[in-house]
Amino acid sequence: MRLSSSTKWFCCAAGALVLGTLTGPAFGQAPAAPLVNASHMRIQLEEAMPTEVNRSIPIFGSPDKEGFYVYRSRFGPHQTSRPHFHDKDRWVTVIKGTWYTGEGDVFRPETMVPIKAGGFMFHPANMHHYDGSMDDNEVIVQLMGYGPMKTTQTETDAAGKPIGANPLNPNPARGRGRAAAPATR
Repeated sequence: MRLSSSTKWFCCAAGALVLGTLTGPAFGQAPAAPLVNASHMRIQLEEAMPTEVNRSIPIFGSPDKEGFYVYRSRFGPHQTSRPHFHDKDRWVTVIKGTWYTGEGDVFRPETMVPIKAGGFMFHPANMHHYDGSMDDNEVIVQLMGYGPMKTTQTETDAAGKPIGANPLNPNPARGRGRAAAPATR
């Protein structure tokens, strides 16, 4: 079944509001399998309590498989992703802490915009961005979209040269520098 983009957007936005309302502000470790499936259709706050920093836990579906998915990512204090993009739209709700977001291929933490708990962001497909915690607190975000979804690293220095030896970086010239961490968020 193929859904229009407006139907997908509405369903994801509604899901973000419902799940955000039902799940509350704090989460911890969860099993590797999605927490919600055909035989277990709901979760309580204590069932989705991540304890590991810089990890993602599946709530429903999988970004690697066909169909709708929901997962939560936990960024430790001062931990961010590096510039990247996803090939499909994603919807993000901040569950806990303040999530900082930036746009572009050059990592410029001083330009990142804060989004507080309860805030929401739409990441259109192919939008080059980076995000995470920029303060002394952890951040938990809930991400939703349609899979399969692919993430591509895009970080460059101010002169436009790719940072690191990332063969997936679509920017034309290879540069020297520190390796960009893979974005899983």
